[in-house]
Amino acid sequence: MNRAPDLLKTGALQSAILNSANFSSIATDDRGVIQLFNIGAERMLGYAAADVLNRITPADFSDPHEVVLRAQALSAEFGTPIAPGFETLVFKASRGIEDIYELTYLRKDGSRLPAVVSVTALRDSHNAIIGYLLIGSDNTARKQADDRLRTASQYARSLIEASLDPLVTISPEGKITDVNAGSIKVTGVSRGKLIGTDFSDYFTEPDKARKGYQQVFAEGFVTDYPLTIRHEDGHLTDVLYNASVYKDVQGSVLGVFAAARDVTERKRLDLALLETNVELQGAKVIAERANQAKSEFLSSMSHELRSPLNAILGFAQLIDSGAPPPTPAQKDSVDQILHAGWYLLELINEILDLSLIESGKLSMSPEPMALADVLADCQAMIDPQAREGGIQVEFLSPASPLFVQADRTRVKQLFVNLLSNAIKYNRVGGRVEVRCRAVAGDRIRVSFQDQGEGLSPDKLAQLFQPFKMGGAIGVESTVGVGSLFWVDLVAASGLDMPADALPLPAMAVADVVLGAPLRTVLCVEDNPANLMLVSRLLARRPDLQLLSAKDGRSGIELARTAMPEVILMDINLPGISGLTALKILAGDPATAHIPVIALSANAMPHDIEKGLQAGFFRYLTKPIKIDEFMDTLDLALAAARPVPETPTLEATRP
Repeated sequence: MNRAPDLLKTGALQSAILNSANFSSIATDDRGVIQLFNIGAERMLGYAAADVLNRITPADFSDPHEVVLRAQALSAEFGTPIAPGFETLVFKASRGIEDIYELTYLRKDGSRLPAVVSVTALRDSHNAIIGYLLIGSDNTARKQADDRLRTASQYARSLIEASLDPLVTISPEGKITDVNAGSIKVTGVSRGKLIGTDFSDYFTEPDKARKGYQQVFAEGFVTDYPLTIRHEDGHLTDVLYNASVYKDVQGSVLGVFAAARDVTERKRLDLALLETNVELQGAKVIAERANQAKSEFLSSMSHELRSPLNAILGFAQLIDSGAPPPTPAQKDSVDQILHAGWYLLELINEILDLSLIESGKLSMSPEPMALADVLADCQAMIDPQAREGGIQVEFLSPASPLFVQADRTRVKQLFVNLLSNAIKYNRVGGRVEVRCRAVAGDRIRVSFQDQGEGLSPDKLAQLFQPFKMGGAIGVESTVGVGSLFWVDLVAASGLDMPADALPLPAMAVADVVLGAPLRTVLCVEDNPANLMLVSRLLARRPDLQLLSAKDGRSGIELARTAMPEVILMDINLPGISGLTALKILAGDPATAHIPVIALSANAMPHDIEKGLQAGFFRYLTKPIKIDEFMDTLDLALAAARPVPETPTLEATRP
């Protein structure tokens, strides 16, 4: 049974339309004048039904700009001039075409309301149009979502275009679907020509590019994939590609997003760095060779300087400790030789200490010392220079002994330097006064006053480099009068003086038990002066007899035949070195037990370490100190043992 006529007769449909608050329902007559304006329309547009019924058309509260644009679009579509107005809103509906479109309503309060409107023509039983029905819904939420999406899309596009790196999207078939300006620049091809082409066509190695693309699909991404892009003009750009797949909301892969980083400059810098490293390596090798040559030169120089100094100091010590003792005048002369010789040795040690030269630092060994002793040594060393220049140097003694805490060698160097300058830059017949006194802050000041020409303020400012000895140094000078140089040192107590700072007694001659057998010492030495010094020293030991050899091979033969208790071995020998001779002796069961003392002018730290590692009993450096030499010899004699006797036939019988 068809109930539709009943539905229409009862007005149920009209009531539902009028009372719907979710949709605007606007009905017009055939001229467009509003005849029906439901509750939904009132809520959405802010007008009361009484305000619009039989008064206006829907075009009157529509955005006029949109109405004009719609009229232009319809005119172009149908080739018919259409005047903007209500006809624009219902043109398609009048031709039997249901039209749904987006428009913007202007509310009564002036605000804008995005809406989606469906327009339907109302016809009578003769199919004549008697009016129009416009059903609309609020499109604000969707419009806002579209705006947000559009903004996000524009933002993303801006980011893509802002990138200087080439960016590209590629379809699963390997076709380019989008590019940025960076891609256009690096290929020299327009965006329109790039899109739709095979991405691998723009690389110097297409197969490698496709392999990387396949890796993206297999693993989901690639990182730092190296490729080279070829520009249309032939220019090449080295890049590292980073790519990953992108998917839709269902998780289906849509394609690949790839970004390339231009590493052409980096590769150039890497190559330059490699070349620089090669050059540096070559320079390092040259420097190491130069350093090795320097070390060898210093080692050789040390040997050459120490050898003659060994004779000077050795024989001076012999005279000083001889019997009968030297006369007072001879004693003064010998003391001068010893003071100057040992000081010269200290200077050699510093100059030839390779580690100090390379580091630019000098080691400090502060110790308590009597200032008078240091100054006496300095006086002995500068007296010849003072006499030659006709300068009187006077050391004024303090009221009581003074002691300082400092490095003896450095202080002596400093004092000698200041004294030498005071003499050198003094006037003819001038005078130098050296004074010592206690000053504030537990310091001792030593001053050197000359009568030279003096120094101007600008020259004074250039005098001293940083002075680091736990003290201070300064100068006061008057042009035409002279200069006063002073040094402040940390004061010490005389009770702090080490016991070994006391004068050593003359070397005693060893007591010999009457009838005791002589013990043999073999000296392998090619320098006649050094051999003579050892001979003179051992002559003071009636319990010892000396054998000598001038080279390593004859020394080995003599050791095997004479079987000495101790061997003194030089290192630099004709033929084989002392180190080689030691190795041969140690490898022979007949001589392996004999203590061998190195007595060498090779005094560099690595020389000493090398000698001790080779097996020398002790390693003494030239110039020798007699007390140290004799003590070491006694230790070696005490360690010596006789050769085990070979058992006779009778001794082996039961």
